[in-house]
Amino acid sequence: MIALLEAGRAGLLNRRHWLNNVLAGLIVGVVALPLAMAFAIASGVKPEQGLYTAIVAGLAVSVLGGSRVQIAGPTGAFIVILSGVVAQHGVAGLQIATLMAGVILLLLGLLRLGAVIRFIPDPVIVGFTAGIGVIIWVGQWRDFFGLPVVQGQYFHEKLWFLLQNLSALDPATTGLGILSLIILLVLPRVRGLSRIPAPLAALVLVTLVQAVFRFESVATIGSSFGALPTGLPSFQWPQITLTRVVELIGPAFAIAMLGAIESLLSAVVADSMTGARHDSNQELVGQGVANMLAPLFGGIAATGAIARTATNIRNGGNSPLAGIVHAAFLVLVLLLLAPLAAYIPLAVLAAILFVVAWNMSQAGLVLRLQRRLPAADLLILWVTFALTVFADLVVAVNIGVVLAMLYVLKRTSDGVRVRLLEGRELQRVLDVEPGASAREDIRVLVLEGPYFFASVDAVNRALQEVPEAVRVIVLRLNYVPFMDATALQALETALDDLARRGVQVALSEANERVSRKVRRMGLLARVHGRRIYDTATEAWLSAAGGLDRPGPANAI
Repeated sequence: MIALLEAGRAGLLNRRHWLNNVLAGLIVGVVALPLAMAFAIASGVKPEQGLYTAIVAGLAVSVLGGSRVQIAGPTGAFIVILSGVVAQHGVAGLQIATLMAGVILLLLGLLRLGAVIRFIPDPVIVGFTAGIGVIIWVGQWRDFFGLPVVQGQYFHEKLWFLLQNLSALDPATTGLGILSLIILLVLPRVRGLSRIPAPLAALVLVTLVQAVFRFESVATIGSSFGALPTGLPSFQWPQITLTRVVELIGPAFAIAMLGAIESLLSAVVADSMTGARHDSNQELVGQGVANMLAPLFGGIAATGAIARTATNIRNGGNSPLAGIVHAAFLVLVLLLLAPLAAYIPLAVLAAILFVVAWNMSQAGLVLRLQRRLPAADLLILWVTFALTVFADLVVAVNIGVVLAMLYVLKRTSDGVRVRLLEGRELQRVLDVEPGASAREDIRVLVLEGPYFFASVDAVNRALQEVPEAVRVIVLRLNYVPFMDATALQALETALDDLARRGVQVALSEANERVSRKVRRMGLLARVHGRRIYDTATEAWLSAAGGLDRPGPANAI
């Protein structure tokens, strides 16, 4: 359900809730101000484009999203992808890719595929978010230390260049960066000052220091990007061509998938803090509309921001009104205070991103997982991390998910068993006269687990490895939840092979899905009785009657 309508029906838009949501929205707006500019600069675009994104996308998600407390805007997770798109295709290419990503997200929501995004395993998510944190951290060294323009295309080349040039750091820039970092780390721990947003405090104080001392070597927003434009952005439709669409389809999917993951994770965190439940499909619709609108007004990609959403909740926000106020506050900043942003040192924004990178890396969680996760999950985590850092985020996620799927398939296939029923267990299942079940020419096997391509070999091996004296195999399917096409083909081959040896197979107790697939495959013509028996006893008695009947009927 649309968050704004759901909040209205729940009575959260009543006047008694206005004050809490307005205050929460103002606080979130204050927090979002430096972050939006920092994320934009780190993504390779102008700082005002981060503000445009927070305004347009924040408003769209608050109104149309599936979580009534979600705060959307530019986030650190996008930096790696967006900076790569800008470097290769320019800002215009980024805006087209973002628009395409919005369409993809909208379709995912309309097709009700919100739950599918949750199938990405935790080791993959932890691996790529930790990798993104490392990339953001290293990527801000230049602005934090005042280093030369970074040379190199790949991460290891850039890192080596930065390490070689650390001795060329600018003392004034580094001093402001360290001062910013101290404020960011100490202020939240000072009693009485912890409620002041540390990023804003660092931004204001360090900018004042630069304004007073005017260090010529310190790069600022004004010296690097010019003054922020005063006023709201105008509508601009990008020049979209078929060639551009083909070139950008990969980045668009990467932006869409990362945006979906990040927004739904944020919504889950919000649910855990509020006790509410979000609508994942509607959330994707809201994110889709946001990413379609943001680039049309000069913005970049946006998604649900976990830290800003948590800040909203902790300060009393419980309806989309807080997100709307957050967007309105940023509009006022653009209209009234934009010229002052020219004095902001890039070092303070780099320090803010240092903290963002540390939080994204989840270093404490990664260390704890080293002692708790199985070796295979750890391998998936570190492969995803390494590929994110040294190769590409999209490649990392794809390979991480593939490895996780292969691991799950292996564990699932290892859990599939074909057991021989004998002795008391066989007597109990068949419920026939004592001693009647002790026949060497009939075997009862029970298949436990899904019969699919990964378990075909184990099942077929058990069917083939029967003594020469066996004439009928009763195969119980009551523990088989499903069969896939590979398994049905393999079963057909096994039935034919057994028939050439004079062995028939009687099937029993299959569920409706399995029975329907067996019939559609035409396998009933190859099994004993040309049917699937309701019970193992019925299948056994039919097989025993056929074997005991004299003449051609016994010639199976």
